[in-house]
Amino acid sequence: MRRSYRDAIVGFSLIGGVVLFSGLTFWLKGLKVSRETWNITANFTDATGLSNGTPVTFRGIQIGNVQTITFTPKEVTAKIRINRNDLVLFKPITAKIETNSLLGGDAQISLNTQGEPIDSLQMRPTGKGCVQELILCEGDSIKGDDLSNMSKLAGDLNKFINDADKQEIIEKMVSSIEQFDSTQENLDELIRLSKLELYKAMPIIRDLKKSVIHINSILGSIDDPEVLQDIKSSTSSVKSFTAKIDRISDKLDEIVNDDDLRNALKDAAIGVGKLFNDIYK
Repeated sequence: MRRSYRDAIVGFSLIGGVVLFSGLTFWLKGLKVSRETWNITANFTDATGLSNGTPVTFRGIQIGNVQTITFTPKEVTAKIRINRNDLVLFKPITAKIETNSLLGGDAQISLNTQGEPIDSLQMRPTGKGCVQELILCEGDSIKGDDLSNMSKLAGDLNKFINDADKQEIIEKMVSSIEQFDSTQENLDELIRLSKLELYKAMPIIRDLKKSVIHINSILGSIDDPEVLQDIKSSTSSVKSFTAKIDRISDKLDEIVNDDDLRNALKDAAIGVGKLFNDIYK
């Protein structure tokens, strides 16, 4: 009987040890098998650096791990387990593969949200009432941004150079630069000629300034009350003189048109003519 108890205690101790060891192992890997965990997926075109167990962070804090990685000819899908069911991430959300430095290092997935938080929202990502239009919910699939490191940048640069060589982009750029230089030279020549023409026009501009000064002086003199009074007096004198000339002209017209005066002048002329004839005989 005692042996049965002893065997039972040993069996339970072994089972407890296995359970404790398994729980410790999961804890060291950052996993929690409980109702607090929930899953999402992230899709990448290139999953360089990812593997099962890759950490998943939000604002620098680890919140989960990559569980599995599957791929198709078009994309790579990472299944992510998040260990907190109270984590509310407002959409839109992206998953970016990052490393410790630009040159490389251990990869991790960083979740980035651009959504505006709503303080009054009482909702959990694992609940039945989770609104997928507002927050990240269990089972959602999000877009992933590939890893950007020196090797990838070098590859992209090499591809760009190859494409540029195929499409003769460099030659076109050189041709465009030469055309720009030619246009710049023509523009410089135009500016030089414009300056020469401006120098030639300087005397005319100075004469115009002098004329404007004289005109302003004349206008200023006209505005003088004494000058205006003299102009008025001169105008009155001219009017009076003109009236007198008109009266003299009228008198002359009367004299010239008088028949008696014309006949008397004719007779006087005839008499003078006869007198000179008698004298010279």
